[in-house]
Amino acid sequence: MAINFDDSSMTKLKVGLAQFSCEKHKAVNVDKAVDRVRSLAKMGAQVICLQELFASLYFCDVEDYNNFKLAEPIPGPTTEILSEEAKQLGVVIIASLFEKRAKGVYHNSTAILDADGTYLGKYRKMHIPDDPGYYEKFYFTPGDLGYKVFKTQYGVIGVLICWDQWYPEAARITALKGADFLVYPTAIGWAMDQDEATNQEQFQAWQTIQKSHAVANGVHVVSVNRVGQEGNMNFWGGSFVSNPFGSIIYQAPQDSDALQVVEMDLDETDTYRTHWPFLRDRRIDSYTPITKRLLDD
Repeated sequence: MAINFDDSSMTKLKVGLAQFSCEKHKAVNVDKAVDRVRSLAKMGAQVICLQELFASLYFCDVEDYNNFKLAEPIPGPTTEILSEEAKQLGVVIIASLFEKRAKGVYHNSTAILDADGTYLGKYRKMHIPDDPGYYEKFYFTPGDLGYKVFKTQYGVIGVLICWDQWYPEAARITALKGADFLVYPTAIGWAMDQDEATNQEQFQAWQTIQKSHAVANGVHVVSVNRVGQEGNMNFWGGSFVSNPFGSIIYQAPQDSDALQVVEMDLDETDTYRTHWPFLRDRRIDSYTPITKRLLDD
């Protein structure tokens, strides 16, 4: 899909962010998500974004085979529940779930449900971390669907997931596919024994890299993180929306649940891309080396 420069497709859009703490029981978390979807719809949201792996605690802090029992097919039980909510409320829902694709094959995936309840498809997380407290390679097979956009009743949405946030290539390709804005369902936090200066440095780096994707591609960025203490991790919340030039137009608190509806003027994409024509000036003839892991001197 090529970038769509048709002005008629650009509108003002209200996006809802649901930042919340999770509990042990999956059914409780799904109920919390449904409650927040309904609340955001009442607040006027047209597109509602849930955080990464919202249906459970962040289980990747340990390598435990029992955690595979949390997975489900997509589409499956949770998407059926959310599809009905999307249909009844007339909202688009972006839902991050632990996908069981087959016996022994699992993904960190996000389902997109249109405003009439239609399941539009899923994105499978491409970049899989493996760090202390984030042992995702134990659970997740890297995504094999490529970078994707989804044409919904409220615009073309580009979806990436958490660790994808750090890779400008992922944001660029998704934007080039025609995304009106980028959404990052997220689960990231601080180790409990970490000093505050390091905490804030990490948070600022996390926000800065995503703001840079907004600037480089001329699109809004929506990042929805979880919050609360789980094990040795304190998830830092701080969900935010950036405009296409990196200005923060909303940021959630770092220590509590938050529900917020933010209006995004998607016409700003054309304005910023016209005045700061980074896409025009790309030297695509010179970028072949980036497909290599490292370059020889």
